[in-house]
Amino acid sequence: IPALEEMVEYINNPVFLLFCNDVKTKYNCKEQIEFSSCSWEYGWNVKFKKSGKTLCTIYPRENYFTVLVVVGKKEKDAVKAILQEFNPILRDIYCQTKDGNGQRWLMIDLEDKENMYSDIFRLIDIRRG
Repeated sequence: IPALEEMVEYINNPVFLLFCNDVKTKYNCKEQIEFSSCSWEYGWNVKFKKSGKTLCTIYPRENYFTVLVVVGKKEKDAVKAILQEFNPILRDIYCQTKDGNGQRWLMIDLEDKENMYSDIFRLIDIRRG
């Protein structure tokens, strides 16, 4: 199992560690590094869970990372209510992601703190309840 520091080196983007620290602080949780054998996203990832519920999953990339936030049946109305306030790129991701079992699995590439950083936290807030 790679250490978080090894992922920091691989991703090589200061926003990754900032994002992880912000999630840990805001939601009082720890990261769990897991291996996914899923053919869609095979490899190591970082999960943040609270009360047994996954808040988000991070997939490491070179120079950026992808954040997965699931919008379930319970969260859908709340997300739709504020969707127009989100960054246009995130709105497009939401609209282009198809429902599967009443959920949308939003895969959001993050490379800086400017574009979608705060919007991702708004999604996680809704997910958290």
